[in-house]
Amino acid sequence: MHDERPLCYPDRMKIVSWNVNGLRSVHNKGLFVPFIEALRPDIVALQETKAQQHESAIQFDDYKEYWNSALKKGYSGTAIFSKIEPVSVELNLSAAITQKYALHADAFGNPNTEGRVITTEYDHFYLVNVYTPNSKGDLARLKLRYEHWDPAFLFHVKQLEKTKPVIFCGDLNVAHTEDDLARPTENEGKHGFTQEEREGLDRVIEAGFVDTFRLFTKGNGHYTWWTHWANARAKNIGWRIDYFFVSASLVPKITSAKIHAAIMGSDHCPISLELDL
Repeated sequence: MHDERPLCYPDRMKIVSWNVNGLRSVHNKGLFVPFIEALRPDIVALQETKAQQHESAIQFDDYKEYWNSALKKGYSGTAIFSKIEPVSVELNLSAAITQKYALHADAFGNPNTEGRVITTEYDHFYLVNVYTPNSKGDLARLKLRYEHWDPAFLFHVKQLEKTKPVIFCGDLNVAHTEDDLARPTENEGKHGFTQEEREGLDRVIEAGFVDTFRLFTKGNGHYTWWTHWANARAKNIGWRIDYFFVSASLVPKITSAKIHAAIMGSDHCPISLELDL
């Protein structure tokens, strides 16, 4: 705990999540600072930072930075930039949870050393930033995800919820329903749209968490990731794989949940959540 943490939090908060696909790359394109200036978030949750903190040339005086970088250089990683000092910060899933769910290394590496989770505690809620392992094009990591990662992560956020409400956000690497990708029929059973991955989100919802974007926007055509191939982004042939989920008790406090598809710099776009506390 830090002595500098303010006594009062703002009544209204904006949280933004973005898979930047390389923070240094976005910044070198001159697109990261304008993104912050445009959305003016209180908290920014980043995934796929692909950097250590000391490698970042970005410095904001009004944000404190919390990084969880992968041991493997230039890979994965998460970070949270926050104007509000958290009560506490925890990196990764606990050893007890990884042991309980046998979440160990596979042929691709150890998901517990890939910088995939940051849990920050604030006065009114926990905020968990997550970059879920990709099941891979040949589904080589689907077993790890379905049998180990997804249940371990859900257990983590449910444990937190016993203390106070939870917001979790990030790149979950799955389109939940047919409305969440432009071409569901041809992608049925492929990575990101397998029955197993979709069941993982079914269980999140069954556990009481709410997909905030769907509180405000129904139907298809709303995506957060586009392949670099075949001019997919310009044609809006995309997938919604980035989410804000919240405990049901927070739903009355949510005033906005948006996708910011016009913001460039990554193959993903940012998403935002606004709360009136």
